[in-house]
Amino acid sequence: MHDVKLKLQLRVLLKEDIAFGPGKAELLEGIRRSGSISQAAKSMNMSYRRAWQLVETMNHSFLYPLVETQKGGTHGGGATVTDFGEKILNQFRRMEENARQIVEHDFEEISNFLKK
Repeated sequence: MHDVKLKLQLRVLLKEDIAFGPGKAELLEGIRRSGSISQAAKSMNMSYRRAWQLVETMNHSFLYPLVETQKGGTHGGGATVTDFGEKILNQFRRMEENARQIVEHDFEEISNFLKK
């Protein structure tokens, strides 16, 4: 097999905004791991400001917040992925897997015709 990859990127759009997509899913996973938006942003080489904008877009796009934040004290604040956020994240990952499985055969067919 030659160096051929299939890259699918699903995005859930609400009007002009990307309500949810691969970057937001990765950010939620980072927040889940670290309990912090800034740590999650760092792990993605993303600015804190950009990460905060993504969180705000997610929270404003859905009926319920996906991320809850706590104000900083002596040890700083924190962030948690809500149960609803976990539900959306899990459903999105299932959508990605389902889409990949559906197009895999067609991808194999196309890749046979690519130059080696």
